[in-house]
Amino acid sequence: MPKRKGKTTSFDAMVKFFMQQYNIPTKKDVDRLMVKLDRLENLIKQSAIYPDSAAVRIGRRKTALAAIDVVLDAIKRSKQGIGFAAIQAKTGFDEKKIRNIIFRLNKIGKIKRKSRGIYIAS
Repeated sequence: MPKRKGKTTSFDAMVKFFMQQYNIPTKKDVDRLMVKLDRLENLIKQSAIYPDSAAVRIGRRKTALAAIDVVLDAIKRSKQGIGFAAIQAKTGFDEKKIRNIIFRLNKIGKIKRKSRGIYIAS
């Protein structure tokens, strides 16, 4: 009786196995990446044309800058200095956010500490 050969594997199956084993991208994967790159390029072009709308779309940068501006404006309006509680009342931000903003403003030199808890614009 002749020996029976095992199941033969096709060339396509071998290629597919190696592509999966070694994480080789397929044409479909490359096309998906190209679509994502096109979207990013369009977003960059729009941000160059409309800087404010792009910052809103990107996310937190627009709101973070606005929060710093709001706190700095509240400090600038008071000539004698303003306390932490007054800043919190004027802006409506929570305690941690104001603390972080005051730290950043002090670090970049936009405000000075007159005394403990009292801040003035520099």
